[in-house]
Amino acid sequence: MSAAASGITSSTALWYTSRATGVVSLIMLTGVVVLGVAVQKHGRLPGLPRFAVVGLHRSISLLSVAFLAIHIVTAVADSYVNIRLTDAIIPFAASYEPLWLGLGTVAFDLILALIITSLLRARIGHRTWRWVHWLAYLSWPVSVAHSLGSSTDMQSGWLLGLGIGCVLAVLAALAWRVSEGRRPHDVPRAARVSVLTEQLSGGRQQ
Repeated sequence: MSAAASGITSSTALWYTSRATGVVSLIMLTGVVVLGVAVQKHGRLPGLPRFAVVGLHRSISLLSVAFLAIHIVTAVADSYVNIRLTDAIIPFAASYEPLWLGLGTVAFDLILALIITSLLRARIGHRTWRWVHWLAYLSWPVSVAHSLGSSTDMQSGWLLGLGIGCVLAVLAALAWRVSEGRRPHDVPRAARVSVLTEQLSGGRQQ
């Protein structure tokens, strides 16, 4: 059966690819945010060493950027709607659904700023990079709004459930991080000897 007979054209193929990669990008970005929020100050998660968490976070980040790039390219290449390449960089400049596409552009610009500052991290300093890094987390809620507003597929059915699941995952990570922050921290290693000595002295006095 040919592509024409099955109803699949180059335009519909680009449309499906753009939609699919957009969904995958949202899932990947959610994973990046969940890891970033859940990781404690020392950069670890329960049961995982630091290098594993850092490697996982970096791998998912790169994958999300790769799928995001394909999502943008296929959306621009699709002739069904008029989306220019500049519309992916300049927010709210598109003639087609300027609000929802503009939100997607804002999210992309935040991620692009994080990539550029990461490449220039040695020159701009850790503090500046850290501020941009935290600012880039705003790309996630903006991406969620873009996905729900620009795609009718995300407004019902299992894709809507997927979007709600992404939101719940981030909220759960935030709740876990807050609960962990309220717990009393372990006694520093340097102070353990003095604490143990005081306990032994108290036991002898009794």
